[in-house]
Amino acid sequence: MNEKILLLEDNETIILGLTYLFKEENFILEVARTKKEAYEMLKENTFNLVLLDITLPDGNGFEICKYIKENAEHIPVIFLTAKDEEKDVVNGLDIGAEDYIIKPFRNRELISRIRNVLRRNKTNGDILYCKNIKIDSKLGKVYNSDTNEEIVLTKLEYKILLNLFSNQNKLISREEILNDIWDIAGNFVNDNTLTVYIKRIREKIGDKEGKIIETVRGLGYRVGDK
Repeated sequence: MNEKILLLEDNETIILGLTYLFKEENFILEVARTKKEAYEMLKENTFNLVLLDITLPDGNGFEICKYIKENAEHIPVIFLTAKDEEKDVVNGLDIGAEDYIIKPFRNRELISRIRNVLRRNKTNGDILYCKNIKIDSKLGKVYNSDTNEEIVLTKLEYKILLNLFSNQNKLISREEILNDIWDIAGNFVNDNTLTVYIKRIREKIGDKEGKIIETVRGLGYRVGDK
C-alpha cells in the first residue's frame, strides 16, 4: 500500500515540486494550504505522515503538530520550513516532531528522511488505526481512540475486524473473510451469518453508516480512506 502524506504548505512552487517528486516516489500526496484546511483533512482522513511548514496564513505549524500529537499520536510529523533558528528546531522536536528539515532542501535527502521516519514508525506494527478506532494486536484489544475506552468484541468479531484493519484500502472479498475465520469459528460460517457479524461490529465501533467499514456491493468490504 502506498503511503499517504499530508503536506501543509502555502508556497505554490514547493507544492508543485513536491507533487511531482512524490508521484515519482509512489507516495500519495494531499495538500493543505492553511491551518484550517489541515485540521479538516486530519479529521476526515488517515495519513501515514504529515509534513508541516511553520509560517502559515492563519497560524503556525507548531499548533498543528500539537494537535496531531494530542489526537493522533500514531502519525509521524516532519517540519519542512525556512525557520532555521535553534529555538524553533528545539521547539519542533520538543512537541513531538520526528524530524526537522530546513528549506531549501535537497530532494533525495528529503525522500530518504521521510522513508526513515516511516520505517521507524512501522516498527510499532502492533497498533492499527482507522478513523477513531485503534486495534492493539499485541493485546488483542480494540479501543475508541477519542475516549480511550475499550470496545469489547467477541473472538470472531475481533478476528474479522483485525483482518480488515490489516489490509487497509484493499478490497477484501467475503470469501476471503470467511476463509480467514474458518479455523477460529470451529465450524462453517455462512455468507448470511457474516453479514450479521459485520452489522454487530459496526454497531459496537459506532459505524452504523459504514464510514469505517465500507461495503463494496456484491464484492466485499474495505477499511480505509474513501
